[in-house]
Amino acid sequence: MRDQMTAKTSSTIAILAVLLVALCACGEKQDAKATPAVAPRTVTVVPVEMRVLEGGVVASGVLLSREEAAVSAEVSGYRVARVLADIGDVVRAGQPLVQLDDTLLRSQIDQQAALLAQSQVAAKQAAAQAARVAGLDGLGALSQEQIDERRFSAESAKAAAAAQAASLRDLTTRAGKMTVRAPVGGVVLQRQVRPGDLSGTGGDPMFRIARDNLVELEAQVPESALAGIRIGAPARVTLPDARRIQGVVRLIGPAVEQETKLGKVRIALPVTPGLRPGGYGSAEFTGGGGPTVAVPEAALRYDADGVSVMAVGADNRVKATPVRTGRRGGGYVELVAGPSAGTRVLLGAASFVLEGDVVRPVLATPAQASSGKAPPKAALTGKASAK
Repeated sequence: MRDQMTAKTSSTIAILAVLLVALCACGEKQDAKATPAVAPRTVTVVPVEMRVLEGGVVASGVLLSREEAAVSAEVSGYRVARVLADIGDVVRAGQPLVQLDDTLLRSQIDQQAALLAQSQVAAKQAAAQAARVAGLDGLGALSQEQIDERRFSAESAKAAAAAQAASLRDLTTRAGKMTVRAPVGGVVLQRQVRPGDLSGTGGDPMFRIARDNLVELEAQVPESALAGIRIGAPARVTLPDARRIQGVVRLIGPAVEQETKLGKVRIALPVTPGLRPGGYGSAEFTGGGGPTVAVPEAALRYDADGVSVMAVGADNRVKATPVRTGRRGGGYVELVAGPSAGTRVLLGAASFVLEGDVVRPVLATPAQASSGKAPPKAALTGKASAK
């Protein structure tokens, strides 16, 4: 009886053991189905690189003459007889612009010439009388007072003749100023004179001339962008008629307007027909500085903590790295602070990748990097499967 009970117990234990093994096997199969192996996500990466940024700063402004010459008459009170130039005329240096009426002046010159001749005759007579008493000092033929008087009269007559000659030269000089000439060559921008006007009676100049037809763009540049602009750097100016002219930065204003925080940058332009001072233009500063650390703009990620990039380490693990940006241009942005050149970063702001993820990086082509567009997901999957 005891043997039968022992046999039953042993068989029961064996059955339980078989059931336990079966249950464990089923659990392992279910776990295997519940947690399949996840392949790393294929992503597009670009390297942080040293490059010269093109463009980046666009500023609008007004076309101005590089230098304006004001033309006024040097003599006043004379009537304008003829006006020989008009707005828009291109004049050369020394070209007559206004002819004043010199009729009154010519009569004054004739009168002064007669007075000079009279003074010269008087001076000769006094000089002759003084010559007659030469050597008579102390001889008693004439008193010393008479001798000195003749000598002083000769000197006085000589001085009077010199004064008359100076007056004649003054009138002759005035006669030469009766023709108002252009001090510089260039295009006439403004005319404020008419026949019949009196010279020197108004506060405005007769003409304003743009010297040598040189026109510049005075661009209003944000204070933050002034540090990236250098004198001599190229700048492309776009006019309202869509024409583009290549210019050069000539001058950077030393001050920034307190209200607008804008600084003035003068861009020298070549002599070009159709450039009118007072017109509008926009400038794109195309660099000229040295290479700088830069990444495509599409690699930047913006969140509550600021701006960052998703850097990919040597182990293909993603890490969010804060950056500080600077100039922009050509689809790229300068990294003032951030990862060093050569670091791989995700393109497309890494919307579906979290920090710490392991990824399968695919290097973007130059066209993809500049455009900021990653290849389609299907294409990436094909490349990954090919590997």
